[in-house]
Amino acid sequence: MTSEENGTKDSLTSFKSQLTIDSLPAHEQKIALEQQFQRISNKSLTDSTRYDYLSILAYKAFALEQKELFKTANSTAERIAQRLGDTSRMADAHWNYGAYFLQEQVYDSAYYHYKQASELYEQKQNWYYTGKMLYNMAFIRSRLRDYTGSEILIIRAISHFKKVNRDKQLYESYNLLGIIYKELEEYDRAHFYNDEAFDYLEKLPDNFSMHAGYLNNAGVIHQKQGKYEFAIEKFNEALQKFDLERKNKNLYARLIDNRAFSQLHLKMDETVLTDLTRSYQYRDSLQNESGMVISNLHFSEYYAKINDTNQAIRYAQRASVLAKEIGNNRDYLMSLKLLASLDQQQANDYLQTYTTLSDSLIQAERQWRNKFARIDFETDEYIQETKRLEQQKTWILWLSAGLLLILSLAYFLTRQYARNKQLLFESEQQKANEQIYLLALRQQSKMEEGRIQERRRISEDLHDGILGKLFGTRLNLGFLNLKGDQETKQLHKKYLEELQTIEKEIRAISHELKYEMTDSGMGFHTLVNNLLESRGTLGDFEYTLTRSDNLNWEEVDEKMKVNLYRIIQEALQNIVKYSKATHVTIDFQKELNHLQLMICDNGIGFNSNRSSRGIGLKNMRSRTEKLLGTFEIKSEPNEGTKISVQIPLKTFTYETK
Repeated sequence: MTSEENGTKDSLTSFKSQLTIDSLPAHEQKIALEQQFQRISNKSLTDSTRYDYLSILAYKAFALEQKELFKTANSTAERIAQRLGDTSRMADAHWNYGAYFLQEQVYDSAYYHYKQASELYEQKQNWYYTGKMLYNMAFIRSRLRDYTGSEILIIRAISHFKKVNRDKQLYESYNLLGIIYKELEEYDRAHFYNDEAFDYLEKLPDNFSMHAGYLNNAGVIHQKQGKYEFAIEKFNEALQKFDLERKNKNLYARLIDNRAFSQLHLKMDETVLTDLTRSYQYRDSLQNESGMVISNLHFSEYYAKINDTNQAIRYAQRASVLAKEIGNNRDYLMSLKLLASLDQQQANDYLQTYTTLSDSLIQAERQWRNKFARIDFETDEYIQETKRLEQQKTWILWLSAGLLLILSLAYFLTRQYARNKQLLFESEQQKANEQIYLLALRQQSKMEEGRIQERRRISEDLHDGILGKLFGTRLNLGFLNLKGDQETKQLHKKYLEELQTIEKEIRAISHELKYEMTDSGMGFHTLVNNLLESRGTLGDFEYTLTRSDNLNWEEVDEKMKVNLYRIIQEALQNIVKYSKATHVTIDFQKELNHLQLMICDNGIGFNSNRSSRGIGLKNMRSRTEKLLGTFEIKSEPNEGTKISVQIPLKTFTYETK
């Protein structure tokens, strides 16, 4: 339990203690409860906590018969429960209303609220509370003599109580079924259900009152069957086993009255009047008016039995007046029927009143049954409508979800199509760029080839033309027989030697022009150098471009050169964007039959174990793998980056995109 839950629990406990006001006078109790209601209304509370406070207050107001305060507190609590969407709390509020209206004997309203509560509890699969609501509904219908409707409800309640093993509630339910069948005069079934109730009764602790009640019910059923000996046995068993005169005076008075009534139908003795008198005295002291009506009826039958008609009529009239006052129509009818048989002079009047009342009660019972049926129908219709709306809502949600999914799919496909189209465009553009680069490389090669050819032509012209002519001229000059002084001869010799020196220089130049170690790879080397120069300016770094002497670019396939160029281009792009390098080195080496490219920078570096999934690095790796080569990158923060690409120079399979 969290600290917040503990705090709430402590607050509720404290609040309950503040409502312990039973010792106060009635008007002070009302004031105290109203003050608590105002405090709840003024407090800054969450809806959940406010509901709990109001529920406790409503229960207390109900117990102290503060009706208006109960209705105000409970209606406020119900609105909060509806706002919270809390099914259990809404059910509790309906239960409170049901109990209130049952106490006020507004049976249709009580039945309606119990019905609402039962449906809400059933939604939550709270079978115990569902069963209790069904039991209360069955009790109301049995009170209004709608025994069939009551039987259906109580059987449903029993099924729920069995799910949760509630022995006490199962006893009460079977006990009510026994009473229903007793009223329907189906006594065998009444005994059966009464015995079923007893099976659960035996599982309950401290059940003396319920056990005595079971024995009383069994005795009454025997009494209704005319089996008075069996009835008396049950009544005596209850009276002998349990100290009811001290522990439950109401039940004690009922038992001795029932025993006296059964004894009255067997044989007359002095115990009959004694028991009837004692029972009446207890009922009078307990202000049990319904019991007093029964006692007066039994007194009337007793005096009729001993032929004291005046006394019999007097007690029957007292029973009639009291039954009418308290609205006990069943016993009022019994008193009228008894008076009609005792008072011959007014028998017709009594019978007329009896018939009129009986017809009106039958009509009222029919109306009550119709009311209950209408409440059941409207509630069931409401439930069906709620279910239909929920299903409709579910379908709308599913359709909305489906439509959203279709729209999302359409959007995704559109985006994917656009992306594919973009990728296709980029691929075609890349192919076009590669073709342009190949053309540039070939043009560079052609230019290099033309340059070499021109150098050879100049070399040949120098060697075969100018050098030959100089050689001939020198020979001719050497064979001249000059006449002159010694100085002139020395000068002639000197010029001849200078011509020979010129010949050697021209021959050397010719050889250099013709035999210089160059190849068509100078074009690729130049392109890479140009790329380095442009990127170096952009990234503000110096660079070094080297290659080994044993690398002949004529061995390198043009498509390999394209991919090498793209790898260098992507690496330089990353250096410009991220590395903050001040120096970049690119080195080409030939090791055995492999070309090795090394790209190094002195930038800030990165963790190559975690940051090697960029699209640029993927492209470089992909290009290397298509050339059947290996790609490796090493980098650490603040230690620069080193990229190594090794590709075989022998024949390989090249895959185009």
